[in-house]
Amino acid sequence: MFQLGKTIISEDILEKEFVCNLSACKGACCVDGDAGAPLNEAETKIMEEIYPTVKPFLRKEGIEAIEAQGTWVTGTDGDLETPLIDNKDCAYVIFDGQTALCGIEQAYNQGIVDWKKPVSCHLYPIRVKDFTEFAAVNYDKWDICDDACSLGRELEVPVYKFVKEALIRRFGEDWYLELEKVAQELKNS
Repeated sequence: MFQLGKTIISEDILEKEFVCNLSACKGACCVDGDAGAPLNEAETKIMEEIYPTVKPFLRKEGIEAIEAQGTWVTGTDGDLETPLIDNKDCAYVIFDGQTALCGIEQAYNQGIVDWKKPVSCHLYPIRVKDFTEFAAVNYDKWDICDDACSLGRELEVPVYKFVKEALIRRFGEDWYLELEKVAQELKNS
């Protein structure tokens, strides 16, 4: 672990390798697990605002779940998150054949909304836990992502480079440039 500004960072994000391999996992992270995607308070307001615009991109089951539960929910641990369909699929998930995709991201890709998706989804496999004085930045190892780890090793792409855009979105470009310096120092030592 090391500190960068007001973040405590696991060295795993510099040392482990990862590149999403949707052709292998079929977007399992959007349909497996026991909770929705983590959200922050500002994102809950965005979800409420964009829902009418994103709704046409969603599946009937997702729309029903959102209209029954809300555009976001408070999970069993008290955290804010996306609602689920039957305690499984994220309510915002859509499918391209067998592959799970994000309905919000599809609307973003078509220029319909200007918000890509929750930052927690964009950051994956990094998870950020905010505390009063700092944020913990950790690598989340999940067996459904074994193919992504293999592809990352094959392509030699560390986690932090794979999620560069999301890290900049969450912490800013200056923070990311400092992270790159730390990574280079670690590599040279």
